[in-house]
Amino acid sequence: MDKPLTQNFRIEEEPPSIQEYEKSGGYMALRKALEIPPQDVQRLVKESNLRGRGGAGFQTGMKWSFVPMGPDAPRPKYYVVNADEMEPGTFKDRYLLENDPHQIIEGAIIGAYAIEAEFSYIFLRWEYRRAARRIEKAIAEAYQRGYLGKNILKSGMNLEMHLHVSAGRYMCGEEFGLLDALEGRRAHPRAKPPFPQVCGLWGRPTVVNNVETVANIRHIIMNGPEWYRGLSLSGDGGTKLFGVSGKVRRPGLWELPMGISLEELLVEHAGGMQEGYRLKGLLPGGASTDFLTHEHLQVKLDFDSVQQIGSRLGTGTVVVLDDKTCPVGMVHNLMEFFARESCGWCTPCREGLPWIEKTMAAIENGNGKPGDIEMLEEQTRLMAPGNTFCALAPGAMEPLQSAIKHFRDDFERHISERRCPWRK
Repeated sequence: MDKPLTQNFRIEEEPPSIQEYEKSGGYMALRKALEIPPQDVQRLVKESNLRGRGGAGFQTGMKWSFVPMGPDAPRPKYYVVNADEMEPGTFKDRYLLENDPHQIIEGAIIGAYAIEAEFSYIFLRWEYRRAARRIEKAIAEAYQRGYLGKNILKSGMNLEMHLHVSAGRYMCGEEFGLLDALEGRRAHPRAKPPFPQVCGLWGRPTVVNNVETVANIRHIIMNGPEWYRGLSLSGDGGTKLFGVSGKVRRPGLWELPMGISLEELLVEHAGGMQEGYRLKGLLPGGASTDFLTHEHLQVKLDFDSVQQIGSRLGTGTVVVLDDKTCPVGMVHNLMEFFARESCGWCTPCREGLPWIEKTMAAIENGNGKPGDIEMLEEQTRLMAPGNTFCALAPGAMEPLQSAIKHFRDDFERHISERRCPWRK
């Protein structure tokens, strides 16, 4: 099975130097892209059916196609790599950044070429210090070899690339919050439209793509969209980095075809549950997705299939809940995170999330009251998509609403017994 994203990985060693990367075919996709018009690069990526790997799953080529093109388009344009990975349970982008930084840089240069951008930023989470060192080194190497700067490979393309280390807030990973932070301001969401492709960084056309999305680009250009679609077991193109954490025998990260089953990921790759533990539920794509249970193990791990059973593929990094861990405590922990990370821009998120966190704490600590569960359910509806400026609060509601749905008895026991049943 082809594993293009991780083919250069050397875990626990330094990543490939630019010379080693070139020997493995690195920067050949860039040379190939520069020989065709930018719109043809967009078309190839669109035909590959690459969907954004940051969680939303929007079609990447379609996203690029919204950027104004040609001599009359507003200038400059920007291409931004979103490396502000902060959601609990998600760690896939760190592996890509640390183990093959030139793959990200080459993909970003091709992406910038496809939208005729003159500037590119890699927006990195503050805590990823090893990745920062390796990306900085790789950018310097790319400049030295003529892959960045003026007249790249004598093509007439100019591109300046910078590493920007984030202040370290969850909101900085939201598309508009990221742009605010790059502009030197506090990260807030913005009303849409206009969208960043038309009015983004400093009011200019901007594309923001997730790290894993960018990592796929060079392989699509090098091998073609048909090859890329053939890597997948479903309609979504390519492979995907899937991760599993929790009480499984082999927690980790694997590059696998898009569309494998959830059961295959948990049993064949993660080794199943540890001895003495049973699967109670799981979050399929990070902390802002709905719980799934045993009945969903046959679902294909692609964007549409997981959505059809009421959750989201998200980042594809599974968080396992076992039968010896309190689901109320687990969700309370997530509500603490989301309430702390709210930027405070809109009232439902700013006021609602702390209120939910306090209610969850009361239930977990044996101080819950009859009616609390129903009030929590009402809050999940009030903070549904469309009622807040961005997806932070609606995302926070997904594990809560699904926990009440699947583990309601556990919530009720906390209230009726006035204690956490899992505490000794």
